[in-house]
Amino acid sequence: MLKFDLMLNLDGLILLLTGLTAIYLLWYFYKRYQKEKALYDIYYMMGFVVLLVSGLLLIFFGWGILASPYVLTVATLIPLGISMGLMNQFMPDYKKLYSWFALVGLLAIAYTSISGHSLKSVAVPVFHGVAGLIIFGLPLYKCFVTKDAVKGFGLVGVGGALIGIGGIALAFLVAGKPLLGIFTADFIFAILAPLLFLMTLAFTWGFRKDIGSD
Repeated sequence: MLKFDLMLNLDGLILLLTGLTAIYLLWYFYKRYQKEKALYDIYYMMGFVVLLVSGLLLIFFGWGILASPYVLTVATLIPLGISMGLMNQFMPDYKKLYSWFALVGLLAIAYTSISGHSLKSVAVPVFHGVAGLIIFGLPLYKCFVTKDAVKGFGLVGVGGALIGIGGIALAFLVAGKPLLGIFTADFIFAILAPLLFLMTLAFTWGFRKDIGSD
């Protein structure tokens, strides 16, 4: 049962700003979808809607909600949604294969988290890690190597690095094995709200550059 624990502090304010930034970006994804009807915008919107809802849950119920296996499962849709959007937009030849990978990952995380299976300590870092690498590497590759993405879109990769660090650190923490012995609960909870905000800002700047080029 969820315990109400409203965040009336700096973390709560930062999470609120993160949510408002996500709403701003969602509006632009929606406008582009209305014009182009592209599936990748649906995936992007899914990821950022879950980010928005996750932030609101943290504001109202505190960090303790992260221990819920249901919240962990739903939060997986953030990196999976964004990475699926990127694969559909920039690597269409591999989008079906990655969609199956994402589905298997979501089901594996849901099963191992809810059942408390020991493989949770493997499933969460693996699937979060792959999604994070795609979000980090693909925008940078398209922006600086093939140069078929607009300048500034590389900042999506910065957001990917931040979401990867945060997601993997949280995964190890939930599994009871703090990453590198440094990312303890106190340390993660001290940096998590600013990390989410900076991540969302990087995503917003990068995706707005891409949307503005259409």
